[in-house]
Amino acid sequence: MNVRVQTSKDLPLAVDLDGTLIAADLLWEGIFQLLKKNPLLLFMLPVWLMEGKARLKAEIASRIDFDASILPYRQEFLDFLNAEKASGREIVLVTAAAEPFASAVAAHLGIFTTFHASSRDTNLAAHRKAALLVEHFGEGGFDYAGNDRADIPVFDVARAAIVVAPDQAAHRYQQSTSARRFERQKPTVKTYIKMLRMHQWLKNVLVFTPAVLAHEIGNPDVLLPSLGAFVAFCAAASAIYIINDILDLPLDRQHATKRNRPFANGTLSIPFGLSVSAGLIAIAVALCIFLPPTFALVIGLYVLATTAYSLAVKRMLLIDVLCLAGLYTLRIIGGKTAADLPLSFWLIAFSMFFFLSLALVKRYVELQTSKVSERDRIAGRGYRPEDMAIVGQAGISSAFTAALVLSLYIQSQEIVGYYSSPWLIWPLVPIVLYIVIRIWILAYRREMHDDPVVFIATDWRSQIFVAFGALLMIAGNFI
Repeated sequence: MNVRVQTSKDLPLAVDLDGTLIAADLLWEGIFQLLKKNPLLLFMLPVWLMEGKARLKAEIASRIDFDASILPYRQEFLDFLNAEKASGREIVLVTAAAEPFASAVAAHLGIFTTFHASSRDTNLAAHRKAALLVEHFGEGGFDYAGNDRADIPVFDVARAAIVVAPDQAAHRYQQSTSARRFERQKPTVKTYIKMLRMHQWLKNVLVFTPAVLAHEIGNPDVLLPSLGAFVAFCAAASAIYIINDILDLPLDRQHATKRNRPFANGTLSIPFGLSVSAGLIAIAVALCIFLPPTFALVIGLYVLATTAYSLAVKRMLLIDVLCLAGLYTLRIIGGKTAADLPLSFWLIAFSMFFFLSLALVKRYVELQTSKVSERDRIAGRGYRPEDMAIVGQAGISSAFTAALVLSLYIQSQEIVGYYSSPWLIWPLVPIVLYIVIRIWILAYRREMHDDPVVFIATDWRSQIFVAFGALLMIAGNFI
């Protein structure tokens, strides 16, 4: 044997794609992009899989759009490959991913001499990949970079292994052979908090609104069911946020801040996300057992509506913001059903207009920051830049309508049963207007960067006015 060739840069370097070159699994991502495009194709997945994993991959790849430029490449490892390429080394992409995906990645990076991928008939993984590389380069005639259990048969026939972001099996192999290793970006507590979108749990405080307005929040028979409803909504919301993030991977990777979400940047895997989502749904279902049956219907409707929003509604002009306003209102209805409190027409009407205004703020800011040209829709939405003026007008009109509903409620006979001095409640109208119109002014100034509901809960000026309003309601009850 020519020892010089075995140890020189002339020895080809074969590189795996999923989990190695990129922090992603293109099969899982492809499945969700396919379902986002056409949910009915869910029923075709097992049919294709029965004909083999290769057929499944080929069918998915032929039906979805794919942009290799936005994938989460492992930068440290990619820098290493570029340096190897610059030194004159032959680098080959060898992947079990579908051929169209491998072709796009090879064309985008421009560092591979050639590529080999799964065809419609052959799933190029494990022993099949090892056999192909031995056929081309001979046993021990190449180095190989991989990341998981399926790569171990290839490591065994390569001259040297390079282990990248290993799973448990590849980790043990690397420990036993002292192979070169590239570490993964490890998740932290902050990563899991971002995955669950825990800051969005502030929105679920709305379930306590009925108990507070009915002056029953101190009653354990009302407080405990309300707490149960709060936890159930938090669990259900986080479960759907995870699914939404998986469905929106291509869009998030093109966004200035959303690209840092744990699924978009590859810190967390799709299978892990699905298992967490299933566990959260199980928690929500378990809590429904201890609450009235009507609450289960409400949270079931919430899950269906949020899923529909993630799959399709978010791309529908105006329907999306009406759906968002409805989801906020469902939280209030959920609080009422959990605590078995009477439903108030005034509260539901106020909630719809108030949250419609805040939903329109979100769209207004997205239009403001979009870089698409006139008559082009912003990514993942049904809006175009020329819609910005009417969106702003509709949002401000909704804010004033919410204030009008509140003023009519204060003047109605219904309020007499709750407040001995209803006139003390009147300042709530300008308080509501101040909070919402200020948000719109900040949006017009390009200074609104948060979710408007989260902004209200965290902005100190808004907190002062909310606290003042609460004091007025207490005073109106006792004076």
